[in-house]
Amino acid sequence: MLKPDLILISLNRKGTSMKDKTQPKGSGHRRYSKLVTDTNARAASRGMLYGVGFKKEDFQKSQVGIASTWGTVTPCNMHINALAEHAARGVRKAKGMPLIFGTITVSDGISMGTEGMKYSLVSREVIADSIETVVGCQSYDGLVTIGGCDKNMPGCLIAIARLNRPAVFVYGGTILPGNHKGQDVDIVSIFEAVGKEAAGSITQNELEEVESCAIPGAGSCGGMYTANTMASAIEALGMSLPNSSAQEAVSEDKVRDCVEAGEAVLRLIEDNICPRDILTREAFENAITVVMALGGSTNAVLHLLAMAHAANIKLELDDFLKIGEKAPVLADLKPSGKYFMSNFVKIGGLPPLMKMLLDGGILHGGCMTVTGKTVRENLENVTPYKDDQEIVHSLADPIKKTGHLVILRGNLASEGAVAKISGKEGEYFKGTARVFNSEEEALDRILDGTVVKGDVIVIRYEGPKGGPGMREMLSPTSAIMGRGLGQDVALITDGRFSGGSHGFVIGHITPEAHEGGLLAIVENGDSITIDILNRKIDLEIPEEEVKTRQANWTRPEARYTRGVLAKYAKTVSSASLGAVTDLELNL
Repeated sequence: MLKPDLILISLNRKGTSMKDKTQPKGSGHRRYSKLVTDTNARAASRGMLYGVGFKKEDFQKSQVGIASTWGTVTPCNMHINALAEHAARGVRKAKGMPLIFGTITVSDGISMGTEGMKYSLVSREVIADSIETVVGCQSYDGLVTIGGCDKNMPGCLIAIARLNRPAVFVYGGTILPGNHKGQDVDIVSIFEAVGKEAAGSITQNELEEVESCAIPGAGSCGGMYTANTMASAIEALGMSLPNSSAQEAVSEDKVRDCVEAGEAVLRLIEDNICPRDILTREAFENAITVVMALGGSTNAVLHLLAMAHAANIKLELDDFLKIGEKAPVLADLKPSGKYFMSNFVKIGGLPPLMKMLLDGGILHGGCMTVTGKTVRENLENVTPYKDDQEIVHSLADPIKKTGHLVILRGNLASEGAVAKISGKEGEYFKGTARVFNSEEEALDRILDGTVVKGDVIVIRYEGPKGGPGMREMLSPTSAIMGRGLGQDVALITDGRFSGGSHGFVIGHITPEAHEGGLLAIVENGDSITIDILNRKIDLEIPEEEVKTRQANWTRPEARYTRGVLAKYAKTVSSASLGAVTDLELNL
């Protein structure tokens, strides 16, 4: 475990930060807040701040916004209001003034498989926009963001990168597993139990038993699913304190993490260490390497591309392929592995794994972090994992020698697609297309037995524009596993997958069907080949037939013409570019 001196580090190193030439002139620790507190012209502003609890001496303190994604809409975020108060306590200890504000969260687990899930990826943009709006409007000098469910984390980081003011991210923490008949269970256990009940391998009563005990309280889904993947990636980026990503949601460690984040941001303000000093190209390479080592979610591709875009760092799909060639899978974590995040927490969390990668020469040690120290300095005194643990393999004995996130191209995905290949699914699949124009339609046909061995399930018009919103296909992939078809069928889509999905699945197919990609013209019975070793995914029909079908294809009418989904569909970029909504604005 980390020694206290690595957490309670000093951030008073001068001259380590590249200064932002756009920052207003004035007192360094009140670079922004002085605009609303100084001179008689700001008397009304001060009056408003007196109203929220300021005293006269507080106007000389740095103001720190604390963005809370609290809400009882999901277990992932139900405790974050308390964590925000602990972060505020840390800010006060460091002689700053905390101001807590809220932003939204949605629950992927609740909305999964419904029309509501179309708002999930959209929420990433709403969160980023709302945090940027509040901090920009209120002239805060620094920022602490606290995220729980999947989209909170990249949403927070996108805002942090855009604002480029001293900031620390805090992860809300992982949930503990539930228990069913002596076995650990979680949210994916419920989804897979649905498939088992449909297949007749468990009873309705057993399904209800699983659903009633799998989610025992607060915290994000308990495997190396998207929330834990992104928390780990953000720690590897250097934007959260050491081991923030591997802590239980309800724990003394998480309380301490929040307090120390509040203290840390004041020191970052003092030294003018800003997010873009930390979010370098090398830092993103570190994050990708760590995601590979953990066997993390395919959503990391989408979110890291978007975060890099916000930080003005050039990152491309093929970078994941290049880094994956030297980054092995080391952690035996769910969904592809055996262990829960809580097991990973108990053996020491992420720092010992990062130390292994650093010592192995596949991590950049010179990257700056929110501790004010480099990655190498943070890891210098980290205690290695004990020899008797089985969760994290050594570099000499990896679970998979190369990364599990594979980028495929071919006539079905000329701009790229993302596969999650743990090594257990095989590396080649040739089958017959069974085509569905929505997730719901596909799920019904999986559960009623229409889908059979040898099928390549095609789910289309689920991309960022076509859905709109790029829903996750956890319900269909879990039903496949529950019915025992995990080795016998493949699933391809222009949608995406939950971090809990596993099996022979390929998502993020671009161009998406709505944009006229070849996925739009696939017909039942067509032959489709997926070749992982050669990074290919192809529709095996004659070129003349392709041209004929394309000539006869008509884009479906927009499913939404008003509101947030319509705005999203109009502005969102391709999944291969991170599904960002300000692509053309990045001048």
